[in-house]
Amino acid sequence: MRILLLLFLCLVATLSRAVTFDEQTRSLPLGLHMDVFEDVRGDARIDDIISPALQTSFRRSDKPVLNAGYSRSVFWLRVDLEYRPLERGGLQNWLLELAYPPLDHLDLYLPDGQGDYRLAQRTGDALPFSSRQIKQNSYLFNVDLQPNQKKRLYLRLQSEGSIQAPLTLWSPQAYLEEQPERIYVLGIIYGVLLVMLVYNLFIYLSVRDTSYLYYILYIGSFGLYQISVNGAGIQYFWPDHPWWANAATPFLIGSAALFGCQFARSFLHTADHSPWMDRTLLVLMAVGALTMVLALTASYGVALRLATSLALIFTVAIFSAGVLAWLRGMRVARYFIIAWTAFLLGGAVNTLMVLGYLPNIFLTMYASQIGSALEVGLLSLALADRINAMKEERARILQDASRKLEALNQELANSNRLKDEFLATVTHELRTPMNGVIGSLELMQTLSLDDELEQYQRTASGSARDMMRLVNDILAMTELQAGKLYPRREPFSLRGMLDSLCAQFEPRATEKGLAFELSFDHKLPDTLEGDSGKLAQALGYLLDNAIKFTPRGRVGLSVSGQETEAGGLALSIQVSDTGIGFVTPPDGLLYRRFYQLDGSMTREYGGLGIGLALSQQLVALLGGTLSHQSRPGHGSTFTLDLAFSLPVQARAVPMRRPGGQPVRRPDQCTVLVVEDNAINQLVTRGMLLKLGYRVVTADNGAEALEQIRREPVDAVLLDCQMPVMDGFATCRALRAMPGCAELPVLAITAHSHSGDRERCLAAGMSDYLAKPVKFEELRSLLHDWLLCRPVAAVRSLS
Repeated sequence: MRILLLLFLCLVATLSRAVTFDEQTRSLPLGLHMDVFEDVRGDARIDDIISPALQTSFRRSDKPVLNAGYSRSVFWLRVDLEYRPLERGGLQNWLLELAYPPLDHLDLYLPDGQGDYRLAQRTGDALPFSSRQIKQNSYLFNVDLQPNQKKRLYLRLQSEGSIQAPLTLWSPQAYLEEQPERIYVLGIIYGVLLVMLVYNLFIYLSVRDTSYLYYILYIGSFGLYQISVNGAGIQYFWPDHPWWANAATPFLIGSAALFGCQFARSFLHTADHSPWMDRTLLVLMAVGALTMVLALTASYGVALRLATSLALIFTVAIFSAGVLAWLRGMRVARYFIIAWTAFLLGGAVNTLMVLGYLPNIFLTMYASQIGSALEVGLLSLALADRINAMKEERARILQDASRKLEALNQELANSNRLKDEFLATVTHELRTPMNGVIGSLELMQTLSLDDELEQYQRTASGSARDMMRLVNDILAMTELQAGKLYPRREPFSLRGMLDSLCAQFEPRATEKGLAFELSFDHKLPDTLEGDSGKLAQALGYLLDNAIKFTPRGRVGLSVSGQETEAGGLALSIQVSDTGIGFVTPPDGLLYRRFYQLDGSMTREYGGLGIGLALSQQLVALLGGTLSHQSRPGHGSTFTLDLAFSLPVQARAVPMRRPGGQPVRRPDQCTVLVVEDNAINQLVTRGMLLKLGYRVVTADNGAEALEQIRREPVDAVLLDCQMPVMDGFATCRALRAMPGCAELPVLAITAHSHSGDRERCLAAGMSDYLAKPVKFEELRSLLHDWLLCRPVAAVRSLS
């Protein structure tokens, strides 16, 4: 009974239906026409397979493509072919293609004509590329078929990776005609990858953004992976290295995951907005690195399974990172999501096909390549959009910086204004006590002192005036910096100005043992029009430096000039010395404020280091230039070149002192001192009493007006900065009082800013005297304004 059953099964196997075709057939998919046997142990040989015992184990495939996924079994394929030409013909050649390059081992068995089967071809990517019968990336075999004769063939498949069997029978002509379509598709895919790689490489070299570097490494890894799984790698790049042909696939998947995750972290800034996602990507990077190591050191099957799982998790994680970035408001995440959506779909389709859940057709086979090409192009758009976003961000930052700079400039302007106000206040406060000191020392000169006290008085007086000069220098510097100094245009005596400088500096030079020489061209006109005060101030700084830095020899002041065609005078003034000299520092440092050639704490010469800076700025304010020549050990020469106008006729100076011969004595005159500071009031009162005047006092402007209403006075010494009513308001109110229009009102104030004299005169004051008040200057002022005027009629204000 058993024998009859076995014979029946063999008869059924023998009568199995063969797939038939004719000469007009171009291609014939064999997936539904083949029988499959799974050799679980993998030890069956061809003799065992063709034995009647195993023939009944074959099962007809119910899918267009055998897809066994990752399996350790060996699969045998049995195909019966019968060529039935429509017209009579002879032997016909056909091509059998198995279009799945990643197979490790593939053996083709054909009938030997004697009832047995022979090994016709042994190939696979575990063997060198030269083992293939036809040199193609897919596996291609020649099959010769006789007309109207059934021919059975066997294929043995074994692989540590996924086992796929897209089996097709081709006519040679149809196969050749089909190849350009495949080549074009793959050419477009690889072309996009290559173009994007080169494009982003140039961008990286231009902008040095590491996101582009990670993206380039990702494209390179993924592109090589596609080349590996498509068989192009073993065909063109490593044909004689079958070990690497297997290891390259998991290695390049791990590399793509490694650099892809790092690119996503850098591009999306996951560490800033999604720390947990950033940690997830770091874990995937570690798994990618592990996959690369396993691909080189461990089993190909283990590494490939890990790489496939990593690819699935990688695509989902990257897509999730893009969604999170988009939800947190990153504009570039939009392109990122679209790009990875395309890649995710392609990769998922290809992976499901590898795992056996989708059929192996052209679309599923190349889904990951098509998706990756779209993804690479879209990510390049995302990177380009990122550049635009960076430009917009940079523009916004520049606008914010501009607004902040504008606010800082406004704050600086306010600070400068407050500084000027502060300096005005400090100047007044400094001059007020110094006025008391210098005035008291002036009064001491009127007393009979022994030699020791007289020496102390001279020392204190000199020190006080040196301190006042420092205050004046700092004030002049701040006025120049704030642009509050303006040149005057008024007639002055050139010889008088030079005589004043000689009187001021010649004694200091003589005291130091230096010769002071004045060289003056007597053909020069004496009366010029300009600002003699600022010219004298600039020359004073130069003469002061010349005396300070000259230990022996001489200091000279030389004046020359010539008239110009415009009717002016081009004046050249030189200040020379035989002092220590210097080497000119670079970049105009010599004229920088607070700069000193020797700035050490042990320097021999003191000072603030602002004299040359003030001289240059004052000369520039007057429209001239300041130059210098110097050699170490041979002295220095500073030259001022300025142009002055020659007045056409003498101009009357406003509010000129009356002067002349005195018509009254001091004891016949009453002077009102209006001063809020008790010390200054006491000093000024002491000077007036020494001069012989009768003195009354007031602490502010309101008290002064009441005093004048009660008792007539002959002159008013008026401080400008006072509480209750300042000097300017007091003078204007006083001038409006009956009988006070011609009353001498003499401003005595700590104010010395440029324009304060004009402000005093504009308020109705008769003359101006700056603190500290000198005894002789006060005597001269009162002599001209008070003693030389006739006795006024007694005013009655009641």
